[in-house]
Amino acid sequence: MVPVPVPPLGPPSPLCQGGEANAICKVSRVTRRRRVVVRGRVQGVFFRDSCRAEAASREVAGWVRNCSDGAVEAVFEGEPAALSAMVAWCRVGPPRARVDSVEVSEEPPEGEVGFLVR
Repeated sequence: MVPVPVPPLGPPSPLCQGGEANAICKVSRVTRRRRVVVRGRVQGVFFRDSCRAEAASREVAGWVRNCSDGAVEAVFEGEPAALSAMVAWCRVGPPRARVDSVEVSEEPPEGEVGFLVR
């Protein structure tokens, strides 16, 4: 897996209440959306369920489904570093998969909640 640099959040002071020792901060998370189409031997190899588990471990929302042409399509919403990790995972997939290609496109976030296997 390729390490992904995480940008600093910067000073939280405008969003914090209380003193330095007991500050309550509301940190705004940056949400992005990526659609990926994975081609190769990606159906019948637990790609979708493995993808769901990977997304859950990275707090990524969205969905994954099989396509009629044998590909797997997924939508991921979350922080940029988590999305980069999910795309990197899709390029390898679960142990029994053979990934030939991955198409990635950026889309406006739609507010996905949870992660569904369709």
